[in-house]
Amino acid sequence: MFDNLDGVERRFNGLEDALASGTLKGAEMTRLTKERASLEELVVVFRQFKKLKLERDEAKALIAAERDSDMLAMAKEELATLEAEIGATEKRLIVLTLPKDPNDDKNVILEIRAGTGGDEASLFAADLYRMYTRYADRQRWRTEVLSSTASSAGGFKEIICLIEGQAVFSRLKFEMGVHRVQRVPATENQGRIHTSACTVAILPEADDVEVDLNPADVEMTVCRSSGAGGQHVNTTDSAVRLVHKPSGLVVECQDERSQHKNRDKAMKILKARLLEKAINDQQQEISANRRSQVGSGDRSERIRTYNFPQGRLTDHRINLTLYRLDSIMEGEIGEVLEALGTHHQTELLQQEIAVNK
Repeated sequence: MFDNLDGVERRFNGLEDALASGTLKGAEMTRLTKERASLEELVVVFRQFKKLKLERDEAKALIAAERDSDMLAMAKEELATLEAEIGATEKRLIVLTLPKDPNDDKNVILEIRAGTGGDEASLFAADLYRMYTRYADRQRWRTEVLSSTASSAGGFKEIICLIEGQAVFSRLKFEMGVHRVQRVPATENQGRIHTSACTVAILPEADDVEVDLNPADVEMTVCRSSGAGGQHVNTTDSAVRLVHKPSGLVVECQDERSQHKNRDKAMKILKARLLEKAINDQQQEISANRRSQVGSGDRSERIRTYNFPQGRLTDHRINLTLYRLDSIMEGEIGEVLEALGTHHQTELLQQEIAVNK
């Protein structure tokens, strides 16, 4: 099972040498740094595995040669400890060598849209955006709003942002779907609990080499920005609308005062959506299409419920319930993400065992 790990270790050593040479620059430096980071945990655990096996062999040799009863007892105790550590390390290696999502190391384009629930849904969209960006800050990831449409209540009808950092997609990819909220709106005079919903989509950011985007296939129109924004709104044609004619995908961006910046942001979103479409078309068994990712935004379609009166978060996919909703909404969602990742790894491990039987 671990026959290829010596080759992985050699590759890791080669990457370290290349990065230490001081000759790399720009995109090549970034690419190799990401590759090294993706291999580091596996190599560290593999080296520990080899070290433990060597120590076990030495303990066995000592037991075979030892005649002193006290020393023999100590050697056998050490051997038992080493066997347990080897077993645990081997299990960790199995998990680390499971098939990996090729997008795990990518940055993410996060899309949050208000679903059913009117103004309350738009306010919850703003709460979710705040939760994810707070978590991103804790991870020292960088966030940038690419597009947003505000609601009259002070929330968002839609907000799209880029999240950049190490292995962002691997951490956030299970967040896609319908998020349901149950709480008493500020405008509710009789204290009744309302149920609203938002959809969340997690798209891996597309590299230029991954998306074959012919400029001739993209139709761009410009217009004056609308909505809140101060004295510069409606004074220049800075808002950008892109239409990808072969697929029919449409992207609009008006957050920046500069037409050029709006176009760049819109292109990021368009490329990410085209990459997602390509993944859906080519690997339907791995990645469902966009509509099934986020559902219709109906309250009944949900992956998670945020119940504010009870202070409760429930993830319905793994039957996880936590009663610390306040801290979760402040960005402390690591426990939820860890549980989802562990559940996914367990499923992969069970599939791997079934295949190898």
